[in-house]
Amino acid sequence: MKVPLLDLKGQYKGIREECRAAMDEVCDDQYFILGPKVVEFEKNVADYCGSKHAIGVSSGTDALLIALMALDVGAGDAVVTTPYTFFATGGCIARTGATPIFVDIDPVSFNIDPEKCRELLENVPERFKHLNIKAMIPVHLYGQCADMTHLLAVAKEFGLKVIEDAAQAIGSECMMDGEACRAGSMGDMGCFSFFPSKNLGGFGDGGMVVTDDSALAEKMVRLRNHGSEPKYYHPMVGGNFRLDALQAVVLDVKLARLEGWHADRRENAKLYDAAFTGTEVTPPTAVYADSGITNYHIYNQYIVRVAGRDDVRARMQNADIGTEIYYPVPLHVQECFSDLGYREGDMPESEKAAAEVIALPIYPELTEEMIKYVISNIE
Repeated sequence: MKVPLLDLKGQYKGIREECRAAMDEVCDDQYFILGPKVVEFEKNVADYCGSKHAIGVSSGTDALLIALMALDVGAGDAVVTTPYTFFATGGCIARTGATPIFVDIDPVSFNIDPEKCRELLENVPERFKHLNIKAMIPVHLYGQCADMTHLLAVAKEFGLKVIEDAAQAIGSECMMDGEACRAGSMGDMGCFSFFPSKNLGGFGDGGMVVTDDSALAEKMVRLRNHGSEPKYYHPMVGGNFRLDALQAVVLDVKLARLEGWHADRRENAKLYDAAFTGTEVTPPTAVYADSGITNYHIYNQYIVRVAGRDDVRARMQNADIGTEIYYPVPLHVQECFSDLGYREGDMPESEKAAAEVIALPIYPELTEEMIKYVISNIE
């Protein structure tokens, strides 16, 4: 039996005609970049996330970059974030000329540890004391929200802006002051990726920033179009970060099905969880599962810890089962950040996770037979 890590062809079968009809409308209109279809999608995402504004951009990476640019983050500034994430989180900080300062993760959720953030900000390492620590980027990794209650409290105490990297977590929820809040809507801005492998993935690259701050929203609308307002007049330097209409209409078709896909992934996760309980395979912990919210986890990835991870992965490959390692090298020990002065051992939980985790297939189109086949080959 073959079980790919992700089967986008299976997903497409169920939405093919609707997607093609939506794309035909764009082709008939010949309005390919931004325009009314993008505006409609932006409104739908803002409503879905519980935010006032949504700004469609060209990728999840550009969503992070434009959010930092909107806060005027640059040379002499620093941004606190996690080393256990996709490269774009740290890379975008560096691209502005600012310095990423890394804080280790909580080993249960894999998300940045709020108490370690506080410890860092109370005792900033000597090599970073000359910098203005301006913002924090928590990452909602694998489809589960970081501990935003405590992170926002720390950010407020130290006067930091908060950009949520919600690239893997659209629709994911956690409780804030007794209310269920969605990823991206709790900080100053929230950034999403519509890379095809995401729960909400396009037919190419795309991204979004959501915010309740009207001034930031207006600034990002300008920044995504070379800082232009009106046309050919540039009060600021921006970039070409515009979202294509073809991506917007495909994503709108998928957005209408997203809650069902989230639910299917959770059901698949329950089958895995039950099978791995009491074994040497450690399933992920859904830390908000008992808090009364629906999307306590959206399982953009289903991550387990195993001893001898690389051997396990080789065995799965031989059984024709797709897996992936998210992420094998934490950012603090990436070569491009060597000048920051980090060494192996500085972020022990991130390093331990990088050596132990493996992602298993979790997409909605999996059959129970396929899941049982995966389980039988990993244990």
